Formats: sequence, structure tokens, C-alpha cells
Amino acid sequence: MARHRSHSIEFKRQVAQEFIAGETLHGLAARHGVSRNLIRVWVMKFEAGAFDEGAEAADLLQEYEAKIAARRPRTR
Repeated sequence: MARHRSHSIEFKRQVAQEFIAGETLHGLAARHGVSRNLIRVWVMKFEAGAFDEGAEAADLLQEYEAKIAARRPRTR
């Protein structure tokens, strides 16, 4: 099963800011290896304030939880 990549809040904020500064969706998607639709979502979230400082703490918490979950043995 394919795993989804997760990107940091800082990376999402950077890509959104590059788009707002005038970069094209196609250029950003090719350079960063993400879909144009995903960039659109990030820009909407950025403009709504979802990537503010509080979001960075939530991102860090999510990263720690993923590391903990990866260490736990899977039982069926």
C-alpha cells in the first residue's frame, strides 16, 4: 500500500507564498513534485490563516505521533 507523503507547514507556506508572488501552478508543481490541485488547496488554507504559528505546533505533534505509531508493532 502506498504511503502518502506529508509536508511540513513551513514547506506548504513557502509554496503558497511563491504562488501568490506570481509563480505558475505548473512551474511550482514540477519543481516541488506535488500536484497543482494540492498547491491550490495549500493556497486557500494559507489565505485562510491555517498555516499560522499555532499550526506549526500541531504539525510537530502530528510528526511525533507518526513516529510513535511507526515504532509500535502491528497486531492483527
